Amino acid sequence: MNDLTIAPGPGIPGGLVIVAADLTERFAKSSGPGGQGVNTTDSKVQLSVDIATCSSLSDAQRRRVLHNLEHRLDGTVFTVTASTQRLQVRNRAEARGRMATLLREALAPPPPPRRRTKPTQSSVRRRLEAKKRRSELKSTRRRPQIP
Repeated sequence: MNDLTIAPGPGIPGGLVIVAADLTERFAKSSGPGGQGVNTTDSKVQLSVDIATCSSLSDAQRRRVLHNLEHRLDGTVFTVTASTQRLQVRNRAEARGRMATLLREALAPPPPPRRRTKPTQSSVRRRLEAKKRRSELKSTRRRPQIP
Protein backbone atom coordinates (compact mmCIF):
# COMPACT_ATOMS: atom_id res chain seq x y z
CA MET A 1 0.00 0.00 0.00
CA ASN A 2 1.27 3.51 -0.86
CA ASP A 3 1.19 6.78 1.05
CA LEU A 4 -1.85 9.04 0.58
CA THR A 5 -0.90 12.40 -0.92
CA ILE A 6 -3.14 15.42 -0.35
CA ALA A 7 -2.66 18.31 -2.77
CA PRO A 8 -1.80 21.79 -1.46
CA GLY A 9 -4.75 23.99 -0.59
CA PRO A 10 -6.04 26.39 2.05
CA GLY A 11 -4.76 25.32 5.45
CA ILE A 12 -2.09 23.04 3.92
CA PRO A 13 0.01 25.23 1.60
CA GLY A 14 2.70 22.58 1.17
CA GLY A 15 0.32 19.65 0.80
CA LEU A 16 0.27 16.66 3.11
CA VAL A 17 1.34 13.02 2.95
CA ILE A 18 -0.34 10.43 5.16
CA VAL A 19 2.01 7.49 5.54
CA ALA A 20 0.81 4.02 4.57
CA ALA A 21 1.28 2.75 8.14
CA ASP A 22 -1.59 5.03 9.28
CA LEU A 23 -4.00 3.74 6.61
CA THR A 24 -6.07 0.57 6.81
CA GLU A 25 -7.61 -1.07 3.76
CA ARG A 26 -10.35 -3.69 3.94
CA PHE A 27 -12.00 -5.49 1.07
CA ALA A 28 -15.48 -6.99 0.80
CA LYS A 29 -17.94 -8.21 -1.76
CA SER A 30 -19.84 -5.42 -3.49
CA SER A 31 -23.63 -5.44 -3.34
CA GLY A 32 -26.05 -5.24 -6.23
CA PRO A 33 -26.35 -7.04 -9.56
CA GLY A 34 -23.23 -8.06 -11.40
CA GLY A 35 -23.22 -11.58 -12.79
CA GLN A 36 -20.75 -14.35 -12.13
CA GLY A 37 -17.83 -12.28 -10.84
CA VAL A 38 -19.78 -10.43 -8.13
CA ASN A 39 -20.00 -13.52 -5.90
CA THR A 40 -16.30 -14.37 -6.05
CA THR A 41 -14.33 -11.11 -5.98
CA ASP A 42 -13.85 -8.70 -3.12
CA SER A 43 -14.06 -5.47 -5.12
CA LYS A 44 -15.50 -3.09 -2.48
CA VAL A 45 -12.79 -1.08 -0.68
CA GLN A 46 -12.98 0.49 2.78
CA LEU A 47 -10.09 2.87 3.45
CA SER A 48 -9.71 4.03 7.07
CA VAL A 49 -7.43 6.32 9.03
CA ASP A 50 -7.46 6.91 12.79
CA ILE A 51 -7.28 10.70 13.07
CA ALA A 52 -6.28 10.61 16.76
CA THR A 53 -3.14 8.53 16.12
CA CYS A 54 -2.21 9.79 12.63
CA SER A 55 1.44 10.85 12.76
CA SER A 56 1.18 13.08 9.68
CA LEU A 57 -1.18 15.62 11.27
CA SER A 58 -0.21 18.38 13.67
CA ASP A 59 -2.31 18.97 16.79
CA ALA A 60 -4.08 21.96 15.20
CA GLN A 61 -4.82 20.00 12.02
CA ARG A 62 -6.04 17.02 14.07
CA ARG A 63 -8.48 19.24 16.03
CA ARG A 64 -9.75 20.85 12.82
CA VAL A 65 -10.34 17.49 11.10
CA LEU A 66 -12.05 15.99 14.17
CA HIS A 67 -14.34 19.03 14.36
CA ASN A 68 -15.15 19.27 10.63
CA LEU A 69 -15.67 15.54 10.05
CA GLU A 70 -17.36 14.66 13.35
CA HIS A 71 -20.54 13.50 11.56
CA ARG A 72 -18.50 11.01 9.45
CA LEU A 73 -16.31 9.60 12.23
CA ASP A 74 -16.69 6.36 14.15
CA GLY A 75 -14.96 7.42 17.34
CA THR A 76 -11.83 8.93 15.82
CA VAL A 77 -11.68 6.64 12.77
CA PHE A 78 -12.49 8.18 9.39
CA THR A 79 -13.61 5.62 6.78
CA VAL A 80 -14.30 6.01 3.07
CA THR A 81 -16.01 3.26 1.06
CA ALA A 82 -15.85 2.81 -2.71
CA SER A 83 -17.76 0.15 -4.60
CA THR A 84 -18.85 1.82 -7.83
CA GLN A 85 -16.24 0.17 -10.07
CA ARG A 86 -16.03 -3.49 -11.02
CA LEU A 87 -12.29 -3.76 -10.39
CA GLN A 88 -10.74 -3.60 -6.95
CA VAL A 89 -7.81 -1.54 -8.25
CA ARG A 90 -10.16 1.18 -9.52
CA ASN A 91 -12.13 1.17 -6.27
CA ARG A 92 -8.85 1.55 -4.33
CA ALA A 93 -7.93 4.59 -6.43
CA GLU A 94 -11.42 6.07 -6.02
CA ALA A 95 -11.39 5.58 -2.23
CA ARG A 96 -7.98 7.26 -1.99
CA GLY A 97 -9.19 10.17 -4.13
CA ARG A 98 -12.31 10.63 -2.02
CA MET A 99 -10.38 10.50 1.24
CA ALA A 100 -7.81 13.02 -0.02
CA THR A 101 -10.57 15.39 -1.15
CA LEU A 102 -12.52 15.13 2.11
CA LEU A 103 -9.42 15.60 4.27
CA ARG A 104 -8.32 18.58 2.16
CA GLU A 105 -11.73 20.22 2.64
CA ALA A 106 -11.71 19.41 6.37
CA LEU A 107 -8.26 20.97 6.81
CA ALA A 108 -9.32 24.25 5.17
CA PRO A 109 -9.75 27.11 7.63
CA PRO A 110 -13.21 28.62 8.02
CA PRO A 111 -13.98 31.52 5.67
CA PRO A 112 -13.70 35.05 7.07
CA PRO A 113 -16.94 36.42 8.51
CA ARG A 114 -19.12 38.38 6.12
CA ARG A 115 -19.14 42.13 6.51
CA ARG A 116 -22.60 43.60 6.55
CA THR A 117 -23.11 46.36 4.00
CA LYS A 118 -26.00 48.66 3.18
CA PRO A 119 -27.79 48.20 -0.12
CA THR A 120 -27.08 50.93 -2.65
CA GLN A 121 -29.73 53.56 -3.38
CA SER A 122 -30.14 52.32 -6.94
CA SER A 123 -30.69 48.70 -5.81
CA VAL A 124 -33.33 49.87 -3.32
CA ARG A 125 -34.99 51.94 -6.08
CA ARG A 126 -34.95 48.96 -8.51
CA ARG A 127 -36.44 46.65 -5.87
CA LEU A 128 -39.27 49.07 -5.07
CA GLU A 129 -40.02 49.66 -8.77
CA ALA A 130 -40.18 45.90 -9.36
CA LYS A 131 -42.56 45.52 -6.41
CA LYS A 132 -44.75 48.30 -7.82
CA ARG A 133 -44.83 46.67 -11.29
CA ARG A 134 -45.75 43.34 -9.73
CA SER A 135 -48.50 44.97 -7.66
CA GLU A 136 -49.96 46.66 -10.75
CA LEU A 137 -49.90 43.37 -12.66
CA LYS A 138 -51.75 41.58 -9.88
CA SER A 139 -54.28 44.40 -9.49
CA THR A 140 -55.40 43.79 -13.12
CA ARG A 141 -56.40 40.24 -12.10
CA ARG A 142 -58.91 41.38 -9.53
CA ARG A 143 -62.64 41.45 -10.08
CA PRO A 144 -63.86 44.78 -11.28
CA GLN A 145 -65.43 46.97 -8.61
CA ILE A 146 -69.15 47.59 -9.20
CA PRO A 147 -70.16 51.11 -8.14
